[in-house]
Amino acid sequence: MVARVTHIFAASCLLMLFNSLTITSSRAQTGNRVQLPQNNFTSLPQLPPPQDVQPPSPRTPPPSPPPQLPPPSELLQPDQSLSKPAESINAQDIAYQWHWQMGRILQKQSNIPAATAAYHRAYNALKSLRNDLVAINPDVQFSFRESIEPVYRQYVDLLLQLKENTNQKPDNLLLAREVIESLQLAELDNFFRSPCLLPRVDLDQLIEKEKSTAVIYPIILDNRLEILTRLPGQNTIYRKTAKVSKYILENTVEQLQKDLPVASREPDIRQYSQQLYNWLITPIELDLTKKGITSLVFVLDGSLRNIPMAILYDKQRQKYLIEKYAISLTPNLQLVDPKPLQNVHLNVLVVGVEQKRSIEGKSFPELLNVTQELIQVQSEVKSSKKLLNQEFTKTTLQKQIQSTPFSVVHIATHGQFSSDVEQTYIITWDALLRVRELDNLLRARGESRPETIELLVLSACKTAAGDKRAALGLAGVAVQAGVRSTIATLWTVDDESTSDFMGELYRQLEAGVTKAQALQRAQLAILAKENRPYFWAPYVLVGNWL
Repeated sequence: MVARVTHIFAASCLLMLFNSLTITSSRAQTGNRVQLPQNNFTSLPQLPPPQDVQPPSPRTPPPSPPPQLPPPSELLQPDQSLSKPAESINAQDIAYQWHWQMGRILQKQSNIPAATAAYHRAYNALKSLRNDLVAINPDVQFSFRESIEPVYRQYVDLLLQLKENTNQKPDNLLLAREVIESLQLAELDNFFRSPCLLPRVDLDQLIEKEKSTAVIYPIILDNRLEILTRLPGQNTIYRKTAKVSKYILENTVEQLQKDLPVASREPDIRQYSQQLYNWLITPIELDLTKKGITSLVFVLDGSLRNIPMAILYDKQRQKYLIEKYAISLTPNLQLVDPKPLQNVHLNVLVVGVEQKRSIEGKSFPELLNVTQELIQVQSEVKSSKKLLNQEFTKTTLQKQIQSTPFSVVHIATHGQFSSDVEQTYIITWDALLRVRELDNLLRARGESRPETIELLVLSACKTAAGDKRAALGLAGVAVQAGVRSTIATLWTVDDESTSDFMGELYRQLEAGVTKAQALQRAQLAILAKENRPYFWAPYVLVGNWL
């Protein structure tokens, strides 16, 4: 242990010396002080002070001389063995910061290829740290947004700056896509404080089978929005760029997120959603049309996850995106063993809480339309079981899931998605069922019943107010629960339109269309009667769209 602390301390000293030497070198070259971003190093363990140290006796051999540091000229070379003191002792927490610092310095010197190589080493170090990061005590854990996320985003930014990064040579585009996926998995790990289960089927393989489906990867960078598109029939990632800053994009999304749960704000919603359509869809629209694309799968980045893509508005054709495409979301590039729902018998467990409840100091108003919603769902499927109000407890839910092979679990109750795992929950009759408990409950059936739950429907849920990363909770539920797909609401709509929507959704599922098509047709059925997005747009499909 003492040896490890000593090595880490030595590596940190080398890192600080490297920074000092590099700044000195930059001053000599430019005559100006180089302003580096503030380091976000973890606190180093303090070495104990020497106690009762006696001078060596005459017979004691003289101590070994301290290790010699490389000369400054070698320290300034990015490809030398600069990081070996850290990596040789497997101190990847030091190594990733070392490479990250080097990459930022090289970028300031406009040496983009060398900076990209340094960021690649930092990225690899973070990948090896994945399990360690989530195991650290939360009180001393890395600040994810300050110390981890910037490495991924700055690396992607560099990858997309390289001159050879074109459609004809897509290696860097593929790597940029991989890095963004790794960031999203790291976010979920950080959310749960444990590694998420690894998915099993590659998304690219499905795209080749589903010839009318395209995958869209928006990447939010400081000074622009990058849009990567994967189309069927060709092993190529297409890249388009929208010249909009992160600040303007996120402000637009934030305002839209505030307006959507208010039925009277349709004009404002159209204004903001039209702008998002111009940034996200217009640059790739011609490619989608040429390929005859009818379904879009979004791997969303950052704040874009807080709004439904269905509301993006094409002003020229006066259509919402949902009127042109079936839409689904996935948190990463792989899915849990997907298969079409039409090959599965629909046996639905419908549960809900309609009455006003007060649980753990939180008040939840009455949901007037829950009973009608559950009746509507049951009327559209051949096999179902209902638990309402007092019947719906954690114990009864667990008993039903473990004893019966339900392919769909439909939950109509108050719930909240948040970037805080403890504030992501649904309510039963007498308790808050937090996301970890829900996931454990859904997964527990695997021990007694091997059948996978095909679809989890969370009706009457909402994202936490004022939480810019609230949809992370929804992604967490979808990934961790082990179900193939999740349909959830981003805001609560206690209205008879919800019953109509759910009835049409299950009618379409029973007819044998894909989940994405069933969701689209149910939304269009409501849109035909009620144009305001408040009523038809809160529903999102996460995971397998087949």
